[in-house]
Amino acid sequence: MGTAQHTQTAILAHNLELDSKMGGGLPVGSLTLIEGANGSGKSVLSQQILWGALRDGFTTALFTSENSVSSMATQMQKIDLDILDYLLLGKCRIFPMALSNAGEQATISLANAIRSQQERDLVVIDSLTQAVVNTRENSKIVRFFERCKEFCANGMTLIVTIHSEPVSHELVNTLRSMCDANLKLRVEQDGQRMVKTLEVSKVRGASSTTGAIVGFDVEPGWGMRVIPISKARG
Repeated sequence: MGTAQHTQTAILAHNLELDSKMGGGLPVGSLTLIEGANGSGKSVLSQQILWGALRDGFTTALFTSENSVSSMATQMQKIDLDILDYLLLGKCRIFPMALSNAGEQATISLANAIRSQQERDLVVIDSLTQAVVNTRENSKIVRFFERCKEFCANGMTLIVTIHSEPVSHELVNTLRSMCDANLKLRVEQDGQRMVKTLEVSKVRGASSTTGAIVGFDVEPGWGMRVIPISKARG
């Protein structure tokens, strides 16, 4: 699986502080769950990692429930994550997905769509929230993650973002346990402003990073700018 031959064993965000907090990046062939509330930075973090993968020669696919191809490319360009050349060269593909219209079949359709991109090194799903909300049986969501694990066993690296608040704690805990990496995003008060924080709950093979927390802002023309955690916490 994958169109390029790599000696690299990890997917890097190409943000020194973030990569350090994640123990040197996400392992190739891993399944990562990025969770957090609306506006906590889930999309930006997944885009940063996708852009970093492209810089290192990995091929990618992004399934997005919130953007068209052009709006996604424009949005990423505004935060200094320009992927236009990668899109034109076929190194990156973007697939808008209408999960709210798929009902109970959403996870099945999405799994089939991911399988159609099995030659890609990195696949990002941003986000799975609508599919989870519209699926009555938790077992279907668990089965989707099992399918994702099968893709990862064949060499694909997968990132799934989810807004965990509407999801039952039991299901979220099950999904966390199934994943190789779990990144939790929050928005916290810092004096007169709100800042985003990233907690690295776990990354396979990098146990020393467990519990690592980094604060960050997202700025136009700059992207993710890491700030000292003392500032993030006041």
